[in-house]
Amino acid sequence: MALEGKRVLLVIGGGIAAYKSLELIRRLKDRGATVRVIMTRAGQEFITPLSVGALAGERAFTDLFDPAGEFDVSHIRLAREPDLVVVAPATADLIAKMAGGHADDLASTVLMATDKRVLIAPAMNPAMWEHPATQRNFARVTADGIEAIGPNEGAMAERGEAGPGRMAEPDEIIAAIEASLSALPDRHALSGKRVLVTSGPTHEPIDPVRFLSNRSSGRQGHAVARAAAAAGAEVVLVSGPVELPDPAGVKTVHVETASQMLAAAEAALPVDAAVCAAAVADWHVAEEAREKLKKTPGKPPTLTLVDNPDVLATLARHKRRPRLVIGFAAETEKIVDHARAKLRAKGCDWILANDISPASGVLGGMKNTIHFVTAEGVESWPTQTKQAIADGLVRRIAAALNGAGARK
Repeated sequence: MALEGKRVLLVIGGGIAAYKSLELIRRLKDRGATVRVIMTRAGQEFITPLSVGALAGERAFTDLFDPAGEFDVSHIRLAREPDLVVVAPATADLIAKMAGGHADDLASTVLMATDKRVLIAPAMNPAMWEHPATQRNFARVTADGIEAIGPNEGAMAERGEAGPGRMAEPDEIIAAIEASLSALPDRHALSGKRVLVTSGPTHEPIDPVRFLSNRSSGRQGHAVARAAAAAGAEVVLVSGPVELPDPAGVKTVHVETASQMLAAAEAALPVDAAVCAAAVADWHVAEEAREKLKKTPGKPPTLTLVDNPDVLATLARHKRRPRLVIGFAAETEKIVDHARAKLRAKGCDWILANDISPASGVLGGMKNTIHFVTAEGVESWPTQTKQAIADGLVRRIAAALNGAGARK
């Protein structure tokens, strides 16, 4: 069965549609899934923790500050252990909390702490669903990579009320859960394998306060590291300066410059696969000023730039070359043509090319559009969240490493 052995964390919000969540739990269990449940305070007004616990096979979690619960299963474990987090019903309040980053109860805290995919099933009165604030919040959470099923249109619990806002039916939610989980790499696909990932920008100092860099957020590289770890790999993430937490279960090495990134990457060898997702600065200044350069109106300083080491090309030609070396090509024009040229020039196996022009919103954003380039051809992937792209890439890596050969 598609859900056999999968771990689902279900968050039940406060709405009349909560009664459908009881059927959802039953059907998930029938399909072999393990289900843990968090209930909001409002959710407990519609169905009871006793009913939920009886169907799930373990008690429902309700209180962020329950000493017994925190000793038994902490909110961080609740956030990190499932394969998928499902919010059903996802009320206007819960969606607003997710959009705003609130963490004032167990449900919202776990949703903030999780590094897993999240699927929401909105459910509310049509007027609440169509309210500009809800639409803004929904747009925000989906832009952040959260998946959604529904809402459907139809009659509401309130007499005479109808329109969009009905929670999707349990069968529809099950189908969405199966589709989401089927896109994830198997938890043991990379067991026994070592994977190196580079991520983020580099900072190349000009003087003690200024540096050369770029707008890379590190989201794509960090997503690849998370996906590889979730597939059972031993992962070393070499990260430039980013505003992202270190992924759970990953050894993260923090660096600033391209030279430091290369040294850390080489120190991580040997590995089975190297994914160079970092946006390494191409140049550094020939001589870093020891003191802050003073501004002289009309006389800007002259900076002499020299090439930085090429991390991707070095790994591809290294005496301890990984079986699979993968690079990224961030381009603003002729995306595929430049990626093909980079594949040949660097000597790597695969290139993931993307458009990073300002209109694309890729740099710093949550989504990406990838052209998967190999010596055999080009495969264009649909626009997806960066985590979904990472999951797809890790599936390809696992298939290559576990197959007849990695080189393409």
